[in-house]
Amino acid sequence: MLLFRVEFNSKEDMPEQVKLFFEDEERSEVGEYAEPIVAKYEKIMEKLPELDQLLNEKTEKWNTKRIGKVELTVLRLALYELLFDDEIPEGVAIDEAVTIAKKYGQDSSGAFVNGVLAKFVKKGDQNS
Repeated sequence: MLLFRVEFNSKEDMPEQVKLFFEDEERSEVGEYAEPIVAKYEKIMEKLPELDQLLNEKTEKWNTKRIGKVELTVLRLALYELLFDDEIPEGVAIDEAVTIAKKYGQDSSGAFVNGVLAKFVKKGDQNS
């Protein structure tokens, strides 16, 4: 995932990382989706400080410095989709985030991601 590379590279290095991401993935079908992937990545990067602030406010005894890299990446993506991407239904964003966290994270990652994201859905429901 392109967004995962943010944790390991400086902001200045990310344009090169974007290029390398698609070079690494050129044998797969990812290349044909380069434009929408980069567009979404850029939108998330614009909101990253806000997303991290919201995560820090909602995670008890945790913050973006302590959350595992996989879980943090998944949370950032899902939170962006929940708050700013009207094309992705809430349930889909959460289900995909939990699935990715289970696949690439630790044993408890799915439950952790689900618990954090549930706090944002409940907040949205209360304001409706």
